Amino acid sequence: MTKLQKAIKLVSERNYEEAAKFFIEYIEEQPKDPVGYVNFANLLTIMNQSQEAERCFLKAIELDDKTATAYYGLGNLYVEKELYPEAEKMFQHCIKLGLVDADVYYLLGMTYVHQKDVMLALPFLQRATELDKQADTLFQYGLALAQTNFIPEAKVVFNDVLQIDRNHADALYNLGIIAVHQNETKLALAYFEEALQSQSDHALAKQAKANLVKQGR
Repeated sequence: MTKLQKAIKLVSERNYEEAAKFFIEYIEEQPKDPVGYVNFANLLTIMNQSQEAERCFLKAIELDDKTATAYYGLGNLYVEKELYPEAEKMFQHCIKLGLVDADVYYLLGMTYVHQKDVMLALPFLQRATELDKQADTLFQYGLALAQTNFIPEAKVVFNDVLQIDRNHADALYNLGIIAVHQNETKLALAYFEEALQSQSDHALAKQAKANLVKQGR
């Protein structure tokens, strides 16, 4: 087992300090291998040493500007710092370099959501759901569809979320809102009540239900 392999194994065992020693030794012995820097940067990210992690990711890119995983790591760091334009650039690089991964498309889509360009987010969120149908990924895609007035399409996607997680309170709430706008009051109430059964402190569902009851609908 190489020092790099030992370090990666130690990370999986959550023995981070020991892993760091092996990564440092590997980098000292193989200073031109970007893989060592990327893996060490990933560990530094786990250890909340973001500045050091950023330097390692950038060093990996300096050594090989086609290291897609380094751009991905930087993108995640920038998302955590809410530097969405910078994160967007990193995830775009990943896609240009051929990294076909649901998380890359999802995170890129969310950078556009955070930059208030939901329409631009749609194709990336859609691609993320095609690559991996996770409930929360589907939900964000459905929400983006709803926010851009693709209501029938959003309804289908929110129902797809419920196929995976019947107790997804946010999907239930949003289906209730769609039902309200389609004048299906009883259905809307049922969705809001189900959302509250799943999450009793869901403030939006609670308020929406109260509004319908107050209106006597």
